[in-house]
Amino acid sequence: MRRFVKRYRVFLSLAAVNLAIILIWPEIGMKSLDLTRINLIDMLSVIPPIFILLGLLDVWVKRETMVRFMGEGSGFIGVLLAFFIGSAAAGPLYGAFPVAGVLLKKGSKLSNVFIMIGAWSTTKIPLLLFEASALGIKFTIIRLLLDVVGIAAIAYFTEKILSQEERMEIYANSLKMSDARK
Repeated sequence: MRRFVKRYRVFLSLAAVNLAIILIWPEIGMKSLDLTRINLIDMLSVIPPIFILLGLLDVWVKRETMVRFMGEGSGFIGVLLAFFIGSAAAGPLYGAFPVAGVLLKKGSKLSNVFIMIGAWSTTKIPLLLFEASALGIKFTIIRLLLDVVGIAAIAYFTEKILSQEERMEIYANSLKMSDARK
């Protein structure tokens, strides 16, 4: 029981807060409960496909292949692949973090994973197409180029700022995450 409470403490805390709000301010509590239900449905529609794809990535792509294309010696190819994975991804940003965990587990370079997360959040292809039609191609290209440079710089400097121990802790946490799913 203690393990269950520790594992789901955030969920249980939010449920308790929702319950308290319902008891104190019923109208606001019902709106909060409705928003919680909507968000839960949204997450349940996104997370299962992401985990199915992660399972396939985990099984189909060998660690050696991932290290070669996105690992320490991958160079510009790793950066391009990280941008492509992030830009082609579907779903909200919280879907990027399990993908990042699998990439780290498979031996991807930390800065390439940071690039993938940055690209996932700002350079999605469908959104770029919409942006170009709404705001113009010139604006979209300028913003995209600034984003690409910014994402790469942030990823590079973030990796350099982290100590070796911090990097190893990130890799260890990605292994723990994959072990927790089993």
